[in-house]
Amino acid sequence: MSERYRALTLADAESIAAPGQPVWRLLRATLGAEAFGVNAWTARDPGQVVIGEHDELGLGAAGHEELYVVLAGSATFTVDGEEVEAPAGTLVFVKDPAVKRSAIAREADTTVLVIGGTPGKAYEVAPWERNARVLRFWETGDWESAIGELRDLHAAEPGSAGILYNLACAEARAGRRDDALEHLAACVEIFPPFADNAQTDDDLASIRDDPRFPGPPRPAD
Repeated sequence: MSERYRALTLADAESIAAPGQPVWRLLRATLGAEAFGVNAWTARDPGQVVIGEHDELGLGAAGHEELYVVLAGSATFTVDGEEVEAPAGTLVFVKDPAVKRSAIAREADTTVLVIGGTPGKAYEVAPWERNARVLRFWETGDWESAIGELRDLHAAEPGSAGILYNLACAEARAGRRDDALEHLAACVEIFPPFADNAQTDDDLASIRDDPRFPGPPRPAD
């Protein structure tokens, strides 16, 4: 393999297959790409969400323009409220970072390649990607390793609610009740909508009976 280029298949790339989630192919990290973001997701079953609903202005986003390429299978995208049928070979380009977008697989093994970057700005790894790589430990149940990595991330980015949320989840899974409740409370203080996620998250089931567990966000007066 040359240091000047690389050739590989999707199956060669590092991947994370968290329970209930599409397989994430960590293409940017595997290739060492530094000029742009590139990853791929593969749905395991028809009807599975292959691209979760998001925009590029929200928590953990980087304001990217994004190009989605359906490499295999077929998907239905919802972009700015409109449905787009996308069989293999379809390209969907979302220029406006404020636009909501998502995709559902119509066939098993539907694979979507995603390429992103911010106009006029040198590429930086998006916060969500740094945080989400820890999900590989959800496959193995190695909660102590997850906690160690998340604590390092938290030290580097103390204001990240996403990191705190994942840290609380890992600590709850590891039986570290007090730590999990402390970090979940800190997470919700930064980003109150995470309290809603916490009500049904299986990772937090072991601490949900504690009176310190945050309730769902209250509607604004």
